[in-house]
Amino acid sequence: MRTLALTPVLASLLLSLLPASGCAPASRVEPRSAGSPAARPAEPPAAQPAAGLDPELTSYAYPYPVRYFEVESQRQKLRMAYMDVQPEKPNGRAVLLLHGKNFAGAYWEPTIRALTERGFRVIAPDQIGFGKSTKPAAYQFSFHGLAEMTRALLDSLGVQRTAVVGHSMGGMLAARFALMFAERTERLILVNPIGLEDWKTVVPYRSVDAWYKQELEATRDSIREYQRKSYYDGAWKPEYERVIEIQAGWTEHPEYPRVAWCSALTYDMVFTQPVVYELPRLRTPTLLVIGLRDRTALGRAWAPKEAADALGDYTTLGKKTAQAIPGAKLVELPGVGHMPQIEAFEKYRDALVGFLEQAP
Repeated sequence: MRTLALTPVLASLLLSLLPASGCAPASRVEPRSAGSPAARPAEPPAAQPAAGLDPELTSYAYPYPVRYFEVESQRQKLRMAYMDVQPEKPNGRAVLLLHGKNFAGAYWEPTIRALTERGFRVIAPDQIGFGKSTKPAAYQFSFHGLAEMTRALLDSLGVQRTAVVGHSMGGMLAARFALMFAERTERLILVNPIGLEDWKTVVPYRSVDAWYKQELEATRDSIREYQRKSYYDGAWKPEYERVIEIQAGWTEHPEYPRVAWCSALTYDMVFTQPVVYELPRLRTPTLLVIGLRDRTALGRAWAPKEAADALGDYTTLGKKTAQAIPGAKLVELPGVGHMPQIEAFEKYRDALVGFLEQAP
């Protein structure tokens, strides 16, 4: 039998008739528009996405459209995610919402809805290191720096004056913002803020490395258990599950160490940068919404027992803080813990909106 020798031209012709193999790199494969004829066999199934939520929450939907403010800070290009929600009937005023340490902007959804219904424009950012914002590998976190970056965001949006609402760690940031930018802070609302006492005076210092190790050990169950005990007095309801989705989802993703490291860095910021000594310097009209059952205190677990028992007493801390801030108004919520906007939304909403709508 004679062997047919293929000329280069014939070989090229035969190869052109063979179907595409699907072995090209994915980045080179262009998607086929719907309804167009199949030019080649279907590509092999895409790799399954990693479990859990990635550090920037690319697969997690927020309740309103998310935009990004790009900023250069500490020799890094960072992205600050935010929601800017416009009301149907604007009243010409804006409200800035600052999230807590264990949260992101998404949990403000009911508050955003309540405020926009009354004509307020609402801006809810994720601070750097939180939510959908950049998780830098190395960053010196400070409340001053976060406040300055938030001010720059407002500048980019053309917002010159705003009411500022801060919950938990966000209360520390809100107070710092009002101290730094008093002329731009119309009103200040602190919802169970932390930092109303200086933990480092009675609690042994814990290194960033120790915080990081603790964060790496977090699981969905441990996060739920912490919030159940600390925030809800041992109770748990189905609606609370939504509040832990982001934190819990992060722990189940291969890149969780990036998130854990940022969390460790911000724990150090919260522990070492109290604002309690400067509260008397506030000159902005201020409302405190305090769930009296709250006992949140950073470091209680390793504080001496006599100190631990006295920490986080919001029944006392709320009153002391209201006395420290000139002209502050205090709304106390008995039987409510660290999350008034979850446990007692209507009472929280009425206090918030009532204060915002008061005549100047």
